[in-house]
Amino acid sequence: MQLKPNALKHALAHKQVHIGLWTCLSSAYSTELLAGSGYDWLTLDMEHSPNDLRGVLAQMQALGGYDVEPVVRLLRFDKDLVKQYLDLGARTLVLPNIESADEARAIVQAVRYPKAEGGGIRGVAGLQRANRWGRVPNYHRDAEQELCILAQIESARGVDNAAAIAAVDGIDGFFVGPSDLAASLGHINQPMEPVVQQAIAQALAAATAVGKGCGILARNEVEAQRYTEMGYLMIGLGSDQGLLAKASDELVARYRALCPMA
Repeated sequence: MQLKPNALKHALAHKQVHIGLWTCLSSAYSTELLAGSGYDWLTLDMEHSPNDLRGVLAQMQALGGYDVEPVVRLLRFDKDLVKQYLDLGARTLVLPNIESADEARAIVQAVRYPKAEGGGIRGVAGLQRANRWGRVPNYHRDAEQELCILAQIESARGVDNAAAIAAVDGIDGFFVGPSDLAASLGHINQPMEPVVQQAIAQALAAATAVGKGCGILARNEVEAQRYTEMGYLMIGLGSDQGLLAKASDELVARYRALCPMA
């Protein structure tokens, strides 16, 4: 048995644009509904959503029948959390608020198995969902080849150290968080401020200089187009909760306009 290639990892390496959505509703049912829309990836968010270990597992199982890469954004970097989610079969991880090359190197150590010639510290489980309970030959030797590890850049310090972070072997690229970055730069809820946009461009340039790709979350189609034209490759087109809230608000507004007595 062989695992399918990580299409998102390969897209970032070959400068191909992949679009996706942030999923925050924490439901396997709604996540599977989204999987049929044609996204290249869906991020299962744990930092600002009520997702937990079993919930993420259920959503990854639901996505298994679709041609979409599950991305897991962890609550924080913790080597034991990383081990659990990799063993569950998560192959693309976003680690929030990375601000130094030392933090990036610690992440890479956590996702790699120990090897005779030097390696990581990931704990070894013989039977796990990631290796289809022992059915994938040489999983422990080859696992890192299909892992996509993204450092989230979302602070002024992270941008200042972006070049050093991007240079760490085993970091596949950045995912830039415009909202937290804007707040860090003194412009909360204003990611389009020139100083914030300059920082977003600086993070991209740092990754691009060493042949790595960048992702970012856009609030609307105009921002998505802007970031694509800048050179961002992993474009988040908003979130499931944003889609639902917007459609619900618009439905109520249309009805009240047609039926003022309601």
